[in-house]
Amino acid sequence: MIDIAGQSLSSLDKEKISHPNTGGLILFSRNYENPEQISALIKQIRQSRSGDILIAVDQEGGRVQRFQQGLTRLPPAASYDDADLAHSAGWLMATEMLSLGVDFSFAPVLDVDCGVSEIIGNRSFSQDHQKAADLTSAFRYGMKSAGMSATGKHFPGHGAVALDSHLSLPIDDRDFAAINDKDLWPFQRLIDEGLEAVMPAHVVYPQVDKYPAGFSEIWLQKVLRQQLNFDGVIFSDDLSMEGAAGIGSFQERAGLAIQAGCDMVLVCNNPSAAELVLDSLKFQSGRRHQHRLNNMLAQSQVDRQELLSSDKWQQLSNKITQISEAYA
Repeated sequence: MIDIAGQSLSSLDKEKISHPNTGGLILFSRNYENPEQISALIKQIRQSRSGDILIAVDQEGGRVQRFQQGLTRLPPAASYDDADLAHSAGWLMATEMLSLGVDFSFAPVLDVDCGVSEIIGNRSFSQDHQKAADLTSAFRYGMKSAGMSATGKHFPGHGAVALDSHLSLPIDDRDFAAINDKDLWPFQRLIDEGLEAVMPAHVVYPQVDKYPAGFSEIWLQKVLRQQLNFDGVIFSDDLSMEGAAGIGSFQERAGLAIQAGCDMVLVCNNPSAAELVLDSLKFQSGRRHQHRLNNMLAQSQVDRQELLSSDKWQQLSNKITQISEAYA
């Protein structure tokens, strides 16, 4: 999964999108001006590829909402105090993104906030692991009712470390039992309910493995696939983050992530690194792997004008906007 620099495609962008190793594209705030512009850009992206391509965005709400102008301003996850509200927010976010042509948002955050992580903080639904499981389940069902697959992040949990993995490599010294008793609750709950994708954390849990979770066969194969019985997509977190830098070159990061069990690796905000990985990666796509990725494509088409004129959207958009303003 790659990214692009601007609000339209260059000839080099089109070349990278059509590369056989490209499977997806993630959009950022820099790519967005308004709903009409992003819809046109997404059509241009799809036209540049022969076959399907996944179009993704981080549209959680709060601090992490890449598209804002002309859309409902979403509050942070911590503002949802009941399952009905979380379900409504999941539907609203998903249906607005689908109306633009986006396949999925990397949401919901399943991390349990432990009161120490600034990068997670109010992106978490709760400091209580059972409540976090209940609310994230409702949010995912809201997404699913709109026709969008969900990605739970950041496995096995990023909420107990203070450092930001975008800037450094956090270390969580807890043993597996402590993580299993708390952080894995939301993951197990949503996996049992059919969660479509997971994104692992660039965090080291040295009592379990020396590698960050996204490069660890123990975490991705033994725990996620075997213990939790997960059969969906595993997306790496961005390999350009500092939490991945200690693994080695970008080619080595991508290779180890895939060896550990990732189905798709993200290389963002570093065009030359993305090109290196695209050209060097030896990746064999099997039927099961492709089936997992196909499940991330939008499951329904939403006409934006029909959406905006619907009573359901108007009521929920007003309700969520009021919550967002009150929270702020």
